[in-house]
Amino acid sequence: MGKIVAGQYLSLDGVTESGWTGLAPSISPTDPHTGPYFNDAEVQQAVGAIMAGNDAMLLGRTTYEGLKPFFTSQSGPYFDAVNAMSKYVVSTTLETTDWANTTILRDNLAKEIGALKERHQHIGIGGSGTLVRYLIAENLLDELHLLVFPLILGGPGARFFTLDQMPATFTLTDCRSLDCGVVNLVYTRQEATA
Repeated sequence: MGKIVAGQYLSLDGVTESGWTGLAPSISPTDPHTGPYFNDAEVQQAVGAIMAGNDAMLLGRTTYEGLKPFFTSQSGPYFDAVNAMSKYVVSTTLETTDWANTTILRDNLAKEIGALKERHQHIGIGGSGTLVRYLIAENLLDELHLLVFPLILGGPGARFFTLDQMPATFTLTDCRSLDCGVVNLVYTRQEATA
């Protein structure tokens, strides 16, 4: 059985929102507060390591809409691999997609996403905070990578953990401090005990 692995950028105060939503400050390569961390070579290497094992991607609609033009407008080994990879976007509003190998999931999500773990070995999620919170609540997320930026953003940005989040237990399996001050935390979901 495969696993679902999520990677999230996070500020110390829990902001996880990406720049394409239009709210600032945000975690984005162009934001003056977070750009130096986002664009740091060691941070990019950590993200690459998270994505390296992916044989499929799972995305929320907002992340899908942000990533699609970025990947489809470029070519090269990395971009070609992502464009050819199986991609699944969770959305109740998206009707069609023209990004190659993309399937829209909308009904009986827990069952559909569970079935993906039977088809794929390593399903990666980048961003997609709402989707990740859902997967945590449904006990479907196997591994959570947090890249914690050493700053407080404040402002209206969306927080990763919300007040209505269901409790879940994870085990810290790796912790590494990068030279730029970002901390790379890896958590593995603990199996529920009876």
